[in-house]
Amino acid sequence: MLLEKTQIIINDARFFARHGALPQEQLTGGWFVLNVRIDCPFARAIDEDNLEATLSYADVYAVLKREMAVPGKLLEHVAGRIAKALFAEFPLIERVDIELTKETPPMGGDTRGAAVRIVAASDKDGV
Repeated sequence: MLLEKTQIIINDARFFARHGALPQEQLTGGWFVLNVRIDCPFARAIDEDNLEATLSYADVYAVLKREMAVPGKLLEHVAGRIAKALFAEFPLIERVDIELTKETPPMGGDTRGAAVRIVAASDKDGV
């Protein structure tokens, strides 16, 4: 078998957080949804059935939870902070695709949310 890509995926992780540019948003908080796709090589785990040969999605979730607990004004900033934290904590990660949605954005319209998306590759040199 020739593996083209291996990914760890966390779908629709919901967090109550205090992100927002308006003071009221940070005071009252709201619900946010994270979808994260992480490219990381885990071919060895396929053969060995060993957690140490892959990336634990529970450990990834812990990073998401920790970063979502830190208030930010902009979703762009929060998503970027999450990407940086994932790269810093898990050197195995090659690429991340993060979509962060605010479920009830204060924009005077009826939507299912407003989101930002970051797709970033690792720079193994830390630059």
